[in-house]
Amino acid sequence: MAVAGRTAMWWARLRSRCPAAAPPCLPPWLPAGPVACERPYSSRGEEKLDMSTYPVESIRNFSIIAHVDHGKSTLADRLLEITGTIAKTGRNKQVLDKLQVERERGITVKAQSASLFYTHEGVNYLLNLIDTPGHVDFSYEVSRSLSACQGVILVVDANEGIQAQTVANFYLAFEAQLAIIPVINKIDLKNADPERVEKQIEKLFDIPIDECVRISAKQGTNVEKVLQKVIEKIPPPHCNTADPLKALVFDSTFDHYRGVIANIALFGGEIQKGYKIVSAHTKKRYEVNEVGILTPNERPTHKLYAGQVGYLIAGMKEVTEAQIGDTLFLYKQPVEPLPGFKSAKPMVFAGMYPVDQTEYNNLKSALERLTLNDSSVTVHRDSSLALGAGWRLGFLGLLHMEVFNQRLEQEYNMSVILTVPTVPYKAILSSAKLIKEHGKAEITIINPAQFPDKLSVSEYLEPTVLGTIVTPHEYIGKIIALCQDRRAVQKDMLYIDERRVMLKYLFPLNEIVVDFYDALKSLSSGYASFDYEDAGYQAADLVKMDILLNGNPVEELATITHNDKAYATGKFLCERLKDAIPRQLFEIAIQAAIGKKIIARETLKAYRKNVVAKCYGGDITRRMKLLKRQAEGKKLMRKIGNVEVPRDAFIRVLKRQSDK
Repeated sequence: MAVAGRTAMWWARLRSRCPAAAPPCLPPWLPAGPVACERPYSSRGEEKLDMSTYPVESIRNFSIIAHVDHGKSTLADRLLEITGTIAKTGRNKQVLDKLQVERERGITVKAQSASLFYTHEGVNYLLNLIDTPGHVDFSYEVSRSLSACQGVILVVDANEGIQAQTVANFYLAFEAQLAIIPVINKIDLKNADPERVEKQIEKLFDIPIDECVRISAKQGTNVEKVLQKVIEKIPPPHCNTADPLKALVFDSTFDHYRGVIANIALFGGEIQKGYKIVSAHTKKRYEVNEVGILTPNERPTHKLYAGQVGYLIAGMKEVTEAQIGDTLFLYKQPVEPLPGFKSAKPMVFAGMYPVDQTEYNNLKSALERLTLNDSSVTVHRDSSLALGAGWRLGFLGLLHMEVFNQRLEQEYNMSVILTVPTVPYKAILSSAKLIKEHGKAEITIINPAQFPDKLSVSEYLEPTVLGTIVTPHEYIGKIIALCQDRRAVQKDMLYIDERRVMLKYLFPLNEIVVDFYDALKSLSSGYASFDYEDAGYQAADLVKMDILLNGNPVEELATITHNDKAYATGKFLCERLKDAIPRQLFEIAIQAAIGKKIIARETLKAYRKNVVAKCYGGDITRRMKLLKRQAEGKKLMRKIGNVEVPRDAFIRVLKRQSDK
């Protein structure tokens, strides 16, 4: 009884010490107000929005597209500020770029969406904005984002003018038959020349000069006019709330606590918590736990209606369940699935292996979750005698590969070995036995180990790309020489204005995949821009090059190369191996061979004891006898000795060199 009384007195004393503002349930060291009890993943404290006040006629879905660093994310920041979605502070820089890799590199990697509320001429509008990446490697993100839009803002830098990716993005929007609003950004810069850029837009894209809007996204000049143009020029989505539910999954992320969060665009009907929905892809049934919009953070709503863009959580626990491009519909109300997206075509392949094989399962789980968020990566199981079990990953380009690797390290704390990137080749088989074995006459070769012999093949094919280079005219000579060195064929040359030239070349993909972009930038002092698109396959004189150590081929180091480039590639690999393999007690011959023909050689000298050290003078025959005996011993050792290539030597040779 005495203990109970003492406890009551202690609680009374504690309450009397609490500040008046703090609620009685909280100790005094916790902050007052609703933030104190708020959980980071809870939406209980938030007031849910009523989206029924925004009919289809007052909805506008649009994307911002541009070349790298022309100010897309800065314009998105200003639009968010003007509509009151985020507070106006000096810290608003790249608000929609949420990934660590995006902030470090200053580029957009993932398309991000945000819903803005804006009143124009007394009418409330819901504007769904999608900020897209500008680099050629992420054009799949752009094309996917455009499927959820009815119009685009095409941003062009007033200083740099039209660049290669500006042209590519314009044609993506043009082919999708979207309304295009040209915006000339950075008019506050000292060297800005908006008149020249307007003439370029009119000449290349056939858009009248008077339709261009001149803005400074950094200072906020004229940005309000862009919002008005969006409302006037971009049509509302063509859909109806009375139709059955039809939702397109255009992006998805994985949350450890809530499972898969799917970003959806509604093309018909409505959706709310408690609805039973079915996936057209997996045929699985789910119950909706939460729906909402992104502002740009998640904000729950009572319902989502046709024409609106938002997110959905429905208890999908497996990363494979939310397929990008999937259609969701109500249980027992099936609909015709939406066409979805054309699957991304990988341009570059690289092997990925865990540094330690005990980490294999952790890396597998991390890859599954990251490929859910980045569906353009293709994954195939692979194994290597030297590096163990791993995967062969397909990427859209070299930057895409680097960013994917960086995200694995930063978001999942996984350290991996990434091999030198290769491209997929094809072979037309002439041998009836091989055609029967493969079931078709044309096979794709991703791994050099699968390369068929020349006698059983009628021709080899290599992938090609149509490259667009936009450069100041003073660098044309150097750039043409670079392209010819890379076996490129010129297709077109057009002067955009008196200072800038647009070149079109047909490149073998293998020639541009590693260091072409760096070489182009250094030749043009950073002014040239480059973009490419797939151009199919062409016949090529391809050979398989083996690396031999003392006459024994090393399977992991075999490569496929063009006959003209075989000597340079072989010499480079032999030199790199010479530095990587530790010296032995016998001489090692490192050779590059095509079939039976040796095309390059490096010799790793043996460790050698000074056997004549004990001879202080005397007859020369004594010295010769000792040296001859040593040479015979080395010869015998070389015959019976095995060259054990250590794993770290393989890693050093196979790994991409970042400084190359």
